[in-house]
Amino acid sequence: MKRSADHTKPVKTSAAKPITNEPVRAKTVAPEVLAPCGSLEAFFAAMESGADAVYAGLREFSARARAKNFTLGQMARMLAYAHQRGRKIYITLNTLVKEQELPQLVEALAELARLRVDGVIVQDMAVARLVRNFFPSIPLHASTQMTIHNLPGVKLLEEYGFERVVLARELQLADIASIASQTSAELEIFVHGALCFCVSGQCHFSSLLGGHSGNRGRCAQPCRRLYSHRGKEGYYFSPNDLSALELIPELAAAGVTSLKIEGRMKSADYVAKVVKAYRLMVDGDATARKETLKAAKELLKDSFGRTPTKGFLASSNPVDIANPWLRGGTGRFSGEVRQARQGQISFETRDGLRVGDRLRLQPKSDQAGQAWTLRELYVNRRKVHECKAGTLVEVACPFEARPGDALFKVGAADAFGMSDEAANRKLQAAGPDRVAVRLELRCEQQGPAPGPWTLQITARVGAAAFSCEFPLGDLEPARNSDMAGVLQARFSETGETPFHLESLQAPDFPALFIPPARLKEIRRELYQRLEQEGTAEERRRIAAAKAEALLELQGQRSRIKGQGEREELLIQVDSPSEVRWALSQGARQVVVPLHRAAIHELPRYLSRLKGDADQLVWQLPFMLFDQELPLITEALDALYQAGFRCFEVTNPGQFKLLQRYAGLQLSSGYRLFTLNSQALAFWQEQGIQRATLYIEDDRENLTDLLQLSQPLTVLVYSPVEVMATRVRIKEISSGAPLTSDRGEGYRIRGRDGFTHISATTPFSLLGRLMELRRMGCRSFMLDLSETPPERRGELLEAFRSDRVVQGATLFNYERGLT
Repeated sequence: MKRSADHTKPVKTSAAKPITNEPVRAKTVAPEVLAPCGSLEAFFAAMESGADAVYAGLREFSARARAKNFTLGQMARMLAYAHQRGRKIYITLNTLVKEQELPQLVEALAELARLRVDGVIVQDMAVARLVRNFFPSIPLHASTQMTIHNLPGVKLLEEYGFERVVLARELQLADIASIASQTSAELEIFVHGALCFCVSGQCHFSSLLGGHSGNRGRCAQPCRRLYSHRGKEGYYFSPNDLSALELIPELAAAGVTSLKIEGRMKSADYVAKVVKAYRLMVDGDATARKETLKAAKELLKDSFGRTPTKGFLASSNPVDIANPWLRGGTGRFSGEVRQARQGQISFETRDGLRVGDRLRLQPKSDQAGQAWTLRELYVNRRKVHECKAGTLVEVACPFEARPGDALFKVGAADAFGMSDEAANRKLQAAGPDRVAVRLELRCEQQGPAPGPWTLQITARVGAAAFSCEFPLGDLEPARNSDMAGVLQARFSETGETPFHLESLQAPDFPALFIPPARLKEIRRELYQRLEQEGTAEERRRIAAAKAEALLELQGQRSRIKGQGEREELLIQVDSPSEVRWALSQGARQVVVPLHRAAIHELPRYLSRLKGDADQLVWQLPFMLFDQELPLITEALDALYQAGFRCFEVTNPGQFKLLQRYAGLQLSSGYRLFTLNSQALAFWQEQGIQRATLYIEDDRENLTDLLQLSQPLTVLVYSPVEVMATRVRIKEISSGAPLTSDRGEGYRIRGRDGFTHISATTPFSLLGRLMELRRMGCRSFMLDLSETPPERRGELLEAFRSDRVVQGATLFNYERGLT
């Protein structure tokens, strides 16, 4: 695995001795086993089970806000513990950031730079821009929430300085191998755990229902609920769990750097068992693959996940990702309640049970399930410690249960466990993290030979460099010509200092005998100077970077000019055939999605629409797999040659596609997340001239953004696509809506290999336009691409008169985006 030479990287050699009997990995194995860490208990489960690295969140800016997550103090001790064992910790800053949260983000980044974390996983390009400009010692990893799914996307991020990209889950092995062969960026792949039904980063389901955005770490998992279609109830959006255990050799051969296990909300026992299983497969002897796989699968049996699937890794059209007739809860189905009375329930268990196991009661009403630990177990009214599958048992249940409710086994009596007190004691014993030092040594003779020698040392601590000279006097030739090895052995003895030697170089160092006592004196004096000057300089550098970043944020606010006076209307339609109609309704520009049907229509419309080229914006599809790029490139060539220059970008990789064309006028769709001025600045640096603000945003944040001088568009009417998925939905036909148990309706539409699920209730800020104008908005977008022709006139009149549209939702505008 690649490693760059800065202080945030894991140790190559460590002065710390292995601690306890945990597996110590002297160096990172490729591919690394990357474990989820949502609690201290899970952290130690990962460490003791052989994970090479863990990913964990702080209390803020984490895509799993409901996990316990960690304070900065805890993280400092966890980093020390991990680094002493040659392991790594990546911090998840993988949520979208509001404008008012940017100063808090800067504070967090400064602390993470001070802690020398091994990487930050990001979704919002604001985080990446701040890291690159002010805290470049922090390695950047692109979250799967960024929806990077092709080579152009990976190359864009690689050029910006990202060391690693977590690819979208919709890719096959061949896709991954092709990308890996053409990039120097590390590739991380999800191999185990819960799947998102929707393309990651593109889900608005939870946000629409209650303002709890998955892109802000607060997904309420409405995909796991029960829905009805043509009178049939089913869990149509509830996917099975990914398990790529059998594909580990193929993933390694494809060039994957990191095997990522999902589950920051799951138990420490889950983490322990899954990590052990993947550790077995990574380290296993290729000649005994069958036996290793069998042993690994045995471990996974007790991880209590859903039905396993290899997902898209093994097939472009997997049929086993989702089964609408399976409940979406985790755990092994153990039976249904037969009788429930006075706090006792009886059921025929399909699984062996013992006292200490954990069960979850899943109400038939589809309400959230609740779990508890079995304290007593009765068979034929006789108290027992355990029973076999197929036994009619009676247990105490602390929750209200009814006949027909389901029971799932979610934990075993022998599960991994560690109290918070024990975990904290273990962390405290680790001591502080050591600072990585990189040394370069040269030896020069003063004056003509034979004259005294001087040792010149350049020491680098983080981004700071220090030079020292030490007189050596006259020296004799050494018998040992491996001077780099001799010096490495001496200077790696850092003792009680707060340092460890990460690397030592001694280019062209002459073979001289330097008395060991003198080398010891030099080593002691060097590390004393570094402790006094080096760490202080690093603190000063980070403090200065933080102050500079905060000053930039303040400067952006002080340069507010607003959106100008000219007002404009943009209309999105679905076909080139509708452009002239939209222009006749007063649209300054018309947005047309460049889907396959539109591409096939181009020959008919190019010559007709040439005169409207400045008013026509071609919107690129948000997902373009590498094998689809020739078709879209051919279409772009034809449009460019015909004189069209206006394009809307909906995914970061599209900037690379469009680089070959000069003189373009680029705008960004709402899928290119813009919730703050730093993200907006990044998009502008890529060539964006007008940005559409995010559909999930609220009034308070929109007010902050609309005070900026950059051209911004607000979407004021649109269908709400709650999910876009590549998963085939069984038993569902386009046209007939689905309804939830709460009466919400959803439309299903297939296009270009994806299924789009939209709420039957549209999003509308019509009736709030005067308020938006007072906030500074001058550019309004109506997305009429799914509106029947007979309703369009009504909506345009509502826009012109600023009249409320009945039967629409304000989305998060008033209630707030949390």
